[in-house]
Amino acid sequence: MNLDRLWLPYSQMQTAPSPRVATRTEGVRIYLEDGRCLIDGTASWWTACHGYNHPHIRWAIIRQLESMPHIMLGGLVHDPVVTLTERLTELLPGPLNHVFYSESGSVSVEIAMKMALQYWINQGVSGRTRFLSFRDAYHGDTFAAMSVCDPEDGMHRLFKGALADQVIVDLPRTEDQANALEKSLDRHAGQIAAVIVEPLVQAAAGMKFHEPEVLARLAAAARRHDLLLILDEIATGFGRTGTMFACEQAGVTPDIVTLSKALTGGALPLAATVATESVYGAFLSESPEQVLMHGPTYCGNPLGCAAANASLDLFETEPRLVQVSAIEAQLRHELADCAGMPGVVDVRVKGAIGVIELDGRPDVGRLRERFVEEGVWVRPFGNVVYLMPALVIEPDDLRALTGAVHRVVGAR
Repeated sequence: MNLDRLWLPYSQMQTAPSPRVATRTEGVRIYLEDGRCLIDGTASWWTACHGYNHPHIRWAIIRQLESMPHIMLGGLVHDPVVTLTERLTELLPGPLNHVFYSESGSVSVEIAMKMALQYWINQGVSGRTRFLSFRDAYHGDTFAAMSVCDPEDGMHRLFKGALADQVIVDLPRTEDQANALEKSLDRHAGQIAAVIVEPLVQAAAGMKFHEPEVLARLAAAARRHDLLLILDEIATGFGRTGTMFACEQAGVTPDIVTLSKALTGGALPLAATVATESVYGAFLSESPEQVLMHGPTYCGNPLGCAAANASLDLFETEPRLVQVSAIEAQLRHELADCAGMPGVVDVRVKGAIGVIELDGRPDVGRLRERFVEEGVWVRPFGNVVYLMPALVIEPDDLRALTGAVHRVVGAR
């Protein structure tokens, strides 16, 4: 297999080892061309919440493929997108009731930011052209999304001079940080269109958690300063943190929420940017100038919507949140001993997420190789080893993952 022309994500192609060839997936297992089978601890970047090849999702896609794989959403609609829209707006907390579709999480964030900017423009308010976001944040790899990621320690720091200048502060975990947030808002509120945050878990920047009270505190600050609140639930939505959406744990309803990853159960690319009636209403006018001028080619793709509807069926008919609670308990029990290992800085668990934070700069490449040798697919990054398995994982398979973490981290 000639891979010379393939450019892989997040990889230094000059030095990266050759990727392994996957031939099929089933449940929580990845089968390789060389005959090995790996238990997946990452659910393919946190998407395959029901495991791979769930028959209900597979058959929904097949049925849709037979009638209409794709149709433009310009001037036309179809039943899967209408049904999904109704279901999402009924499922989300509060008055989040207008859905705009795209194909990826990063693009859903771009759309949310664009909505927030134009919300103020359409009301004749000028100068609100910036966003307030947080250190250790990650919101995607496209340009606007990169600008609200951590500018110093995030993966996009090379582009700092080329990105829009946003207001970046610490999450208000302490009173001092809460005071610093208030001072920033006092100083910049007239320039800010919205506050954007990942609720409860800052995922791709290091799996850093915060309590629901922190989210509630910053949401209240946004309200006091008359700012829109955007919640990025791309990684945290659909049960991952223990509730269907992470914001539910803080009793917070945003003005805009972004969804992707597990939206289709990991079967097809689809994302949604969902806004309240208030935000949507700012775009209603006799003037074409107030239209949201955005339209991804595969916006509301029927195959993706069919998969998403099937995924929501499974959340309704199978005990996913109960399974998350069981995973959380098992992770807490089985990872606890890692806290005493040399070089381990922290062990933390939230819902179906288990994290081992290491000191220094570990050899991530070698750690990844060791996990494959252990028969599991675990992908450490930065200084964290983490598990975010499918929500359907059985206790024995989860035990195999935590056992591999013990052995690999303990042998560093």
